[in-house]
Amino acid sequence: MMVSRSCISLLDLASGDMFNFPQTPRKIPRVMTVPGIISKVDGNRINDGDFDAISSECCEKKIIVANFLPLHAQKDLESGLWSFSFDEDSLLLQMKDGFTSDTDVVYVGSLKVDVDSSEQDEVSRKLLEEFNCVPTFLPPELQKKFYHGFCKQHLWPLFHYMLPMCPDNGNRFDRLLWQAYLSANKIFADKIMEVINPEDDFVWVHDYHLMVLPTFLRKRFHRVRLGFFLHSPFPSSEIYRTLPVRDEILKALLNADLIGFHTFDYARHFLSCCSRMLGLDYESKRGHIGLDYFGRTVNIKILPVGIHMGRLQSALDHPSSSTKVKEIVEQFNGKKLIVGVDDMDIFKGISLKVVAMEQLLQQHPELRGKIVLVQIVNPARSTGRDVQEAKRETYETTKRVNDTFGFPGYEPVVLIDRRVPFYEKTAYYALAECCIVNAVRDGMNLVPYQYIVCRQGTPTMDEALEIASMSPRTSMLVVSEFIGCSPSLSGAIRVNPWDIDAVADALNMAITMPDMEKQLRHEKHYRYVSSHDVAYWARSFMQDLERACKEHYSKRCWGIGFGLNFRILSLSPSFRKLSIDHIISAYKRTCRRAILLDYDGTVMPHASIIKSPSPEVISVLNNLCSDPKNTVFIVSGRGQSSLSDWFVQCENLGIAAEHGYFIRWSRMSDWETIPVSADFGWKRIAEPVMRLYTEATDGSYIESKESALVWHHQDADHDFGSCQAKELLDHLESVLANEPVVVKRGQQIVEVKPQGVTKGFVAEKILSTMISNGEPPDFVLCIGDDRSDEDMFESISSTSYRSSLPVPPEIFACTVGQKPSKARYYLDDTVDVLALLHGLAAASSSK
Repeated sequence: MMVSRSCISLLDLASGDMFNFPQTPRKIPRVMTVPGIISKVDGNRINDGDFDAISSECCEKKIIVANFLPLHAQKDLESGLWSFSFDEDSLLLQMKDGFTSDTDVVYVGSLKVDVDSSEQDEVSRKLLEEFNCVPTFLPPELQKKFYHGFCKQHLWPLFHYMLPMCPDNGNRFDRLLWQAYLSANKIFADKIMEVINPEDDFVWVHDYHLMVLPTFLRKRFHRVRLGFFLHSPFPSSEIYRTLPVRDEILKALLNADLIGFHTFDYARHFLSCCSRMLGLDYESKRGHIGLDYFGRTVNIKILPVGIHMGRLQSALDHPSSSTKVKEIVEQFNGKKLIVGVDDMDIFKGISLKVVAMEQLLQQHPELRGKIVLVQIVNPARSTGRDVQEAKRETYETTKRVNDTFGFPGYEPVVLIDRRVPFYEKTAYYALAECCIVNAVRDGMNLVPYQYIVCRQGTPTMDEALEIASMSPRTSMLVVSEFIGCSPSLSGAIRVNPWDIDAVADALNMAITMPDMEKQLRHEKHYRYVSSHDVAYWARSFMQDLERACKEHYSKRCWGIGFGLNFRILSLSPSFRKLSIDHIISAYKRTCRRAILLDYDGTVMPHASIIKSPSPEVISVLNNLCSDPKNTVFIVSGRGQSSLSDWFVQCENLGIAAEHGYFIRWSRMSDWETIPVSADFGWKRIAEPVMRLYTEATDGSYIESKESALVWHHQDADHDFGSCQAKELLDHLESVLANEPVVVKRGQQIVEVKPQGVTKGFVAEKILSTMISNGEPPDFVLCIGDDRSDEDMFESISSTSYRSSLPVPPEIFACTVGQKPSKARYYLDDTVDVLALLHGLAAASSSK
């Protein structure tokens, strides 16, 4: 058996041999899942079944998992003691407002400082007891490879559309860094194991640092209630598909129950990747988007994160903010301020913003000396050549603009490159006429939201600004169309940051717009921002996660796949493999049997190059048909000529062709047709439309049957073929609205056929005919493998024909392959199907 390299990596991880890093410190004391019983969840010894029988009486927890804990940590050099405090600006801390007051929230993540291994036990105990935090303590070398290596050198640039086209533009893929990423994610999973009560707790994982964590957790607990939110952009499939471990990450994310994105664009890109690379299609039901993944529905959530209103308002009311506002007013002396607040990195577009300011002053000389761009630069989150280059370019551009348009007492661009306290930022926000966010690519960016709230003000800030508390408020936003908050700010002026002229025009429009329009735009934005705050975001996500997990215990779960290919197969509790002994027992004690068999994928494998039946199939069907107690039918979508030629040796075999439009009871009987409209004039309408799409879709073709037309796109580009199929479906439904036909989309096909032609109808017809002939069936076996066969399963299980039977028949509806189905039983493949048929034939001949 061949094992993929990623699989080997994960197997190495499981054995602990990948790195010679020191082990994480002793485990935190286990939580109780049952009063008096401490759960043992160590290594790989646990399986989900251990927890199914336990009914926990503990209150549920929300376990929030992120790369860094929402803590400040500092060590006193003299005493050697550690002091910790919550980071009030951390989103992870602020989102607690979205949970009920009695919710127990536990944080799992790393500290932003190194803690010596000798101190880690004591620090762990202190953080758990005092802050409900569980530190991961990644070894320094692993932290470097994981965070500064794979996360910052591979994922972060790629997710911001930066490809390593050459050594000067990013780093080539390094599998050692990928293995470090896996190892770090596994350590996070181990820490979650120490505090989780899998039956009751919810786990919410944040951002791209931990994208394979869902697989580690799902492998330990098949029914873990798990959500994931991506705070960065998700790139288009053309960019994402360049990642060598693209499938592994996608499959890991699909082990979550709910995946959240800031915008529909990011979600659409993710869904497109799942479609192109994994062949998965999504459905939207009642506003909820879901992917069916081996019987589980993976839900997709689209909701931009909000801000913490209370935190902003308290900062505005801080005495330091009032003092700073007065300083700024005095410093700029009546000039209009345009404010920008960005991290120093290559994607924030700071230099493009400064160039736009240069263009504005060049085109509008009257604004010189009247407007100032205050650009606050937050410290860079990573180091590297690209950051240094962005910084150099920003400084050079700023100097050029100031040298060209500045004069004594006036600098057009003020660059504040230091760690700016939050109260100082709020002061600049409160005074700025306009805020510009010009990123060329960004996940969310909450700066516009913060600006809007600060412009709304508070009584304390109004007093500092010497304005009436009831006076109208205004604000203006110029935002890049490439940032996550852009779609939610419908009153902002959206720009392409690369179009310098357009950005300059937008700034001019923002400054010169009438106050009434500024006021209306501000009110619209403030209503949205104040109602969609961080608490709303957290509450909404958690409500959707609870809804997504409702059916966890109503289905049976199996873990399948090795390494990062691990996933859960989730099926109905009554769904089980058909036992040959069980069905033969029922077969022997019955005497009027109906056996309905699909052809492709059931008695003949789909992968077979030769489509005609093998001698083995012909032989077993003849043996079954030779028993006078049996009525055996092949029910297929194939044409009548192919089927009659292939089964010419089967004298007593019934055939239903073209999904039952044509039917004959034996080789000697005539073909009958379903009593539907014999007018096929609709073909003259449908065929030209299909031909149009065939010409436009390379790899597609039309199959013309006597009763139907089928457009195939399995050989076309997956995404384009699916897109064209949707369009064709709509087009055909429109032009054939008054015709007696149905238009259906199947597995890589779009089919037009007469109304009432289904395998379900033909199954009903066969059973009804047996009843009317005085041979009511007491045994019904139906085997099929695709969507069209589901109609048969539903039909034979219905009570409409059974009401006329003296005794209910033994019914065996069986699908091929373990997958969600209306059938009660399954067989693994065509080999199993033939083995079953051989068993039945042997039972007949033994009598």
